[in-house]
Amino acid sequence: MTKTVILSMCLAVSSLSLNASAEDKRGFRYGPVTQLGLIHVNYGHFDDYMAWITSTWLPTMEAAKKAGLIVGYKVVVRESANPNEPNMYLWVTFKDMAAFAGDIGDQAAQDEFEAVTEKVICSSACQNQARVHRNEIRTFLGNEVIREIVFK
Repeated sequence: MTKTVILSMCLAVSSLSLNASAEDKRGFRYGPVTQLGLIHVNYGHFDDYMAWITSTWLPTMEAAKKAGLIVGYKVVVRESANPNEPNMYLWVTFKDMAAFAGDIGDQAAQDEFEAVTEKVICSSACQNQARVHRNEIRTFLGNEVIREIVFK
């Protein structure tokens, strides 16, 4: 009886080892998640939009990073005269999918991020009024979510 129990335990442990080694053979893991805000800044309004970026967006991202909600952020510009294509990307990077605070993210993460934005900027109602003005100088084309693959 004792031999049977020991043999069963050995088989169980060896099967766990096989599963672990199968995962290791994958050669990668999922890494940070980045939400890209796709923006088309209207012709002649680049400086106006950058004034909003530096006065509002940047301090909000700094506060979110300090609070541990994001790991990084950046603004990337590209050439495009087509108003249906982005000419600016607002990148916000989260540690992983669990920390992602986007539309498909965790509700608690969304609430934490909203609390930071209200503290830095103003209430949600106030932010909605500000969006109306921003829509006069840019077009928000949507968000994309990308996930990094980290090779072992």
